[in-house]
Amino acid sequence: MEPHDLDDAELRDRAVAAARGKSAFDLLIRGGIVADVECGEFRSLDVGVVGPIIASVHPRHSRDDAGKTLEVAGLIVSPGLIDSHMHIESSMVLPSAYAKAVVSRGVTTAVWDPHEFGNVAGLPGIQFALDAAAESGLRILTLAPSCVPSAPGYETAGADFGPETVSDLLNRPEIAGLAEVMDMSGVIARESRLRGIVQAGLQSGKLVCGHARGLDGSSLQAYAAAGVQSDHEITSASDLRAKLLAGLTIELRGSHPHLLPECAKALQSLTEFPSTITLCTDDVFPDELEEKGGVNETVRLLVSSGLSPIRALRAATANAAIRLGRRDLGIIAPGRRADIAIFRDLERFEAVHVLCNGRRPSFGTVAESNGLAPVSDRGRLEPKDFEITATGPTARVATIDKPRFTSWSERRVPVINGHLKPDDDMLRIAVIHRHGNPRTRPRVGFLTGWGRWDGAFATTVSHDSHNLTVFGSRTTDMALAANTAIESRGGLAVASSGKVLANLPLPVAGLVSTGPVSEVAASFRKVRAAMDNVADWRPPYLVFKALFGATLACNPGPHQTDLGIADPAEGVLLVSPIVEDGIGENVG
Repeated sequence: MEPHDLDDAELRDRAVAAARGKSAFDLLIRGGIVADVECGEFRSLDVGVVGPIIASVHPRHSRDDAGKTLEVAGLIVSPGLIDSHMHIESSMVLPSAYAKAVVSRGVTTAVWDPHEFGNVAGLPGIQFALDAAAESGLRILTLAPSCVPSAPGYETAGADFGPETVSDLLNRPEIAGLAEVMDMSGVIARESRLRGIVQAGLQSGKLVCGHARGLDGSSLQAYAAAGVQSDHEITSASDLRAKLLAGLTIELRGSHPHLLPECAKALQSLTEFPSTITLCTDDVFPDELEEKGGVNETVRLLVSSGLSPIRALRAATANAAIRLGRRDLGIIAPGRRADIAIFRDLERFEAVHVLCNGRRPSFGTVAESNGLAPVSDRGRLEPKDFEITATGPTARVATIDKPRFTSWSERRVPVINGHLKPDDDMLRIAVIHRHGNPRTRPRVGFLTGWGRWDGAFATTVSHDSHNLTVFGSRTTDMALAANTAIESRGGLAVASSGKVLANLPLPVAGLVSTGPVSEVAASFRKVRAAMDNVADWRPPYLVFKALFGATLACNPGPHQTDLGIADPAEGVLLVSPIVEDGIGENVG
């Protein structure tokens, strides 16, 4: 089992003999330009492979003895790319389908945090993730979720992983470390639950991964001092620098491309390129996965933004391998694993050939869900379920202002026939618990700064507790979209003027489909196009992607959950948005 499979004595005997010229290579990669990511140079060298191991990297055309020869004249021979942080579930396909989409683009290793499956299905969800990863054809290093739920006491997920559960997971050899620690306020306050979870990660001697969104100053210092080692929630070049100075490994992500030009400029200006810069995808939607792949696209975007190709490749290979403690990965050198991506050029990074363990990749069949729970059955929702009752001519209402970087705001809202009648520029958001209590009623709040909508959107992909979340301007459309998602046993649905415009069923835990990437991507494109007609998007923050993080209560600011409007950092949970006595008084 990796990584010790390369230490077989007979394999090493064969590799040494081939390196000395006493026997032939199994495979000779000839005529290429090797990316020397350690020294920061491109070299004209050939590569000899024996089984899964690189036996020799030697002058071009100095050897021709091999069972097979791969002619790659003028192509770039790179170590296989490593995605240092990602969630397969965000692509809405199973690991085998995901693997087919990214390995062909040069990605040979990925670090998976399956906390989506954990939040929905608990320990059976994690076991399903491990089984599916093992059969996928991609080297997947699976982590133990640290935040199930992400904000305990402020939301309800389908499971609850305390320190003992997390410790048990970390004791399993197939678990590579502790996944992103998202309850930042809990870590900084040394709350017993988060203290125990982080300590379990530290005591395991494995990775302890972070999520330090919006942290700076003493809060950032305290978060790192607690033992968290990495962060992918970079918000600017100055934030990147502050987190480098705090000693965190940076997992620079491609899912926020608007930030990459300034980050690339900052990194290129450094005299020395930090070994603590790695690359990741975090979340990739299915249409983007089909069109662009995975972390290969992050490499391409950074290079197009001004980062030198060798630095971008180093971040995605050698630096990531150092972070993972995997000496077998990350460079083209004798004795290392023959995970090799051969790119056409240093602009598009189009992979022409990919080797995993010295062979062309093969993929498993699509895994069965093995009874992994879909959305729990519940009764139909009615338009009245999305109304908020009130008395008097008007009511003082707390709103969640702005997407992504949320803040508190207030409005005076008219009361018509005993219900709040929000202004046209206010959007309703409702979260309905879907993990075992079908009698739970929607918790409804209001969004401001989200533009004017003509319809509704329902989704069971809703970070991170993945309750059923519904957005809309009209309660009739909200009910229609919600019921469509329920009848599909989970998924995404768009409705407007009494019609369903698009629907993507996701029957495996309400998170993923069993279909191929092409099929899921086609349906997702229809959902995205329908939403383009419903909402007035205003990049970079008011975008379609923002819908899926609108309930992420562990992030700074207020977020709607199944328990109300939650702001854990401030210790506030509003069970109703009506706040006649002021925000903070209506605490559940």
